[in-house]
Amino acid sequence: MPVDLKAPGTRKKLINIVDSFSRSRVLVVGDLMIDHFIQGTVSRISPEAPVPVVTITAETLRLGGAANVVHNVRALGGTVFAAGAIGNDAMGKKILQEFRTLGVNTDGTVKSTAFPTTVKTRIIAHHQQVVRFDRETLRPLPATVRHKLLTYLKHRVPQIDAVIISDYGKTVICQELMKEILTITRAHDVQVIVDPKVKNIALYHGVNMITPNQKEAGESVGLSITTDDDAAHAAQLLQRKLDCDAVLITRGEYGMTLLERNNSCVHIPTLATEVYDVTGAGDTVISALTLALATGASPMVSALIANIAAGIVVRKLGTAVVESEELKRTIQTFPNPMAD
Repeated sequence: MPVDLKAPGTRKKLINIVDSFSRSRVLVVGDLMIDHFIQGTVSRISPEAPVPVVTITAETLRLGGAANVVHNVRALGGTVFAAGAIGNDAMGKKILQEFRTLGVNTDGTVKSTAFPTTVKTRIIAHHQQVVRFDRETLRPLPATVRHKLLTYLKHRVPQIDAVIISDYGKTVICQELMKEILTITRAHDVQVIVDPKVKNIALYHGVNMITPNQKEAGESVGLSITTDDDAAHAAQLLQRKLDCDAVLITRGEYGMTLLERNNSCVHIPTLATEVYDVTGAGDTVISALTLALATGASPMVSALIANIAAGIVVRKLGTAVVESEELKRTIQTFPNPMAD
């Protein structure tokens, strides 16, 4: 059933769940990377080619990909463990440094000289992205790196409440790794929630929950999603395809569509009143969703909390996180998102 924020005690219940995030232990497995932002202004076109000339005014490095999920879980108050691979380079060291500053356990962050740390560079002028270029190597992980990750997972999974698979298609998430994760999590009754990559969709069979965006959901089942009914149909097809407990499709300005096993779909309207940047919004969604699920909240309540968190983060520029205190303040003040 939809959650009515007008009902007595509902907002307090949601705030209590956010307060409980601090008791949740989450393992994030996926593609760790750095988001590099170059900001500037444009006042002319280059005489060499029909492209804008950007005068740089600021430059920042932020945790990106699965590393941004780690950051979001930590900012929301959860205890978080990071499992992934980085290069033995300056950007890999930057990730480790940021994790340690945040108080994140890095025992599962494996360094290798076989590839560079993935870096996505975005050039932004007047709040508009001009171009993005990626530095990455998409070869399969070396056997030694996979072995270290598998060894770590066998040790860590029994100690945590939920696993987030943050798949950015950079080769960390593979059949061998997913098979091991699902075997261990089932043995210890640990939930697995996936932010998917379409090309790897078959690897997620049997997970607890999957959180594709609208484009990913449509491509995964061969549908074009333009309406609520389309989203509901896609969610049903995806649930059957993966035999998962729930599907949460994030749909930008159209909010979210949640399908639980044996239940009808619920469409949750967006809470974003202003959208400056959607970079990393999916990371915030899966972080808040998983932390809520780890406290024992229902998928519907967890999705609502994630929706509120998403409405906050898209108002921030660049890869960003939501703090637990601002999430609680927003829960207290936002209008009822499930109202007719």
